Amino acid sequence: NIFTQQPSYFGDLDETLPTVLQVFNNILHKCGLQCEGASAEPQKLEEKASVTPGNMPLQELKDIVLYLCDTCTTLWAFLDVFPLACQTFQKHEFCYRLASFYELAIPELESAIKKRHYEDNSVFADLWRRISHSRRKMMEVFHILINQVCLQPILE
Repeated sequence: NIFTQQPSYFGDLDETLPTVLQVFNNILHKCGLQCEGASAEPQKLEEKASVTPGNMPLQELKDIVLYLCDTCTTLWAFLDVFPLACQTFQKHEFCYRLASFYELAIPELESAIKKRHYEDNSVFADLWRRISHSRRKMMEVFHILINQVCLQPILE
C-alpha cells in the first residue's frame, strides 16, 4: 500500500478532501439546490434557482448523472481497498456532508429522470441504472465510513 510506504500521502489526502466535497456542492449548484453544511454559502440575491433537474436540458442531466456515478464509484473503490483513509474523511465531516447531499440531490434527480419524456427508452434505462448505482455506492461509502470510524474501534 502506497500510504504505508509514504505516510505523507495522508496529508495529501487531507488537502484533497475539500475538493472532493466541492464536487458534491457543484452538482447541487448545477441542479439549483442549496448546499448545506460547513461550506454552505449564502445564495446571491440575483441568483435564482431557475434550472432544476426537471427542466434542464437532457444532455446536462445525463452529464450530472454520469459525473455523480463516476464520483461515487471512485470513492467507494478507494475506501474499499484502503479503509484507513476513513479517519481522514471523518475529519472533514464527510458522513454528514454525504447524507445532506443524498437527501437534497437524489430525490430530485430520480424524480427528474422518471418524469421526463424520452424519445428513446434506452436513455431512461441508462439514467435510471446509473442513478441507482450512484445511490447504492453512496450508501456503501457511508457504511464503510461508519464501520471504520465508529464500529471497528468499539470491537477492538
